[in-house]
Amino acid sequence: MGETDETTAPAEPTEEPAEPATEQPKPSPLDDPVASWAQQTDPDFRFVVKLPKLITHERCLTDADEPLRLFLEAIEPLGPRADTVWIQLPAAFGPADVPLLAGFLRRLSASYRYAVEVRHLSFFEDPRAARLLEETLAVVRAEWIPFDTTVFFQNPPASAAERDAWAKKPRVPARLVALTERPIVRYLGRDDAARTVEGWQRWVEIVAAWLREGRSPTVFVHTPDNADAPQLARRFHDEARARVPELEPLPAPIPAAPLTLF
Repeated sequence: MGETDETTAPAEPTEEPAEPATEQPKPSPLDDPVASWAQQTDPDFRFVVKLPKLITHERCLTDADEPLRLFLEAIEPLGPRADTVWIQLPAAFGPADVPLLAGFLRRLSASYRYAVEVRHLSFFEDPRAARLLEETLAVVRAEWIPFDTTVFFQNPPASAAERDAWAKKPRVPARLVALTERPIVRYLGRDDAARTVEGWQRWVEIVAAWLREGRSPTVFVHTPDNADAPQLARRFHDEARARVPELEPLPAPIPAAPLTLF
């Protein structure tokens, strides 16, 4: 995709300098990255769009009406492609803060699905805290996004990218349960592709089971530097499809220039 440049030649030669054009150039889709994403994807492509840290971390879901409005306006060009709004909460957000989340979720537009990622250990180790969060999410049919880092943390880091991820990624137990018909999973592997593939095998089985139940899961495959993540995501899809043959194959990737999506 590129910008178009329209020029108009005068009907007759003239010795006088031409008057400067008053018509403004048409805006390019590239002027708006979100509009560009919409043009690069099919109408049934699903984006999971993450709320800004200003809302989730800095303002902790309070006094956030204006930044939330601006965010929702920004994703409007995606139309139905904006399938789910992802609310990633900081590790300090614990069970005592769930009523704050409940109020925030109730105020959100019904135009989108919502999914919440938490990192406080109590939600994974205390059944009462997990049940409280599940009940809160159920009120608005929101999903709980697990971020499975267990394979990554099984062995010490072996590269600069792994050392960086080691310091930043959450260490929480794996959660393997879906709450809605649109579960979302984040999985972090290693630099070693073979180890990444070995570690996701339980997720292939879980996702295949969800598909057989009629659910429509979204799986994000991460690595410490994410360099091979797109290819690994395709491999994960192929492995799930081998277990659920009716799952449609992914379309072949279409190169686009300039690349503004990935």
